[in-house]
Amino acid sequence: MSPRTPAEVLAAARRTDSLRKRQNVLAALQSMIADGDRITFKAVARQAGVSTWLVYAEGVREHIDSAIRKQEHAPATARQDGRQASNAGLKAELAIARQEIGTLRNERDRLREAVRQQLGQQLDQVSNRHLVDRITELTEACRQLEQSRDQALAEAETLRGQVTTLDADLAATRTSLRRMIRDENHPSRGELDTAT
Repeated sequence: MSPRTPAEVLAAARRTDSLRKRQNVLAALQSMIADGDRITFKAVARQAGVSTWLVYAEGVREHIDSAIRKQEHAPATARQDGRQASNAGLKAELAIARQEIGTLRNERDRLREAVRQQLGQQLDQVSNRHLVDRITELTEACRQLEQSRDQALAEAETLRGQVTTLDADLAATRTSLRRMIRDENHPSRGELDTAT
């Protein structure tokens, strides 16, 4: 057996891929028929995960056409047997479904709002607790600072009194020192009279 050329390998791969895709289309078609889904070329292509040109290809198109024809005759037969709802019944069911959807949406919105409010309250409580603790901490720090300030003011007042006393002592000492210097430099009158 001679080795295959790249073109032959590629052609064989394409044939295998085409066969696999066609089998997927037929399997999807059978699944849709079994589930009672509405059959269209586009729906079958979407279900099988293939492009729409493949569902129109010879060998596939015939199966889909046949299924569509059977489905078109099925509603009349089913309606006659009482297995399919009338248009009025379907409209009534649709109206009920819409009403239930509206009710569910309202319920969802109400629950969402309740959860939002509850989360907001929890966040407020956490925030308030933190703020209360912070206020207590700041109040204590303020009290300690006031004590320190009062002590500093008392010490400053004491030091002012000491400075005032020291200034008075210094002034008295200077005056006394001047007298002593003057007395030393100038003899008293009695001493002058004696010397003459």
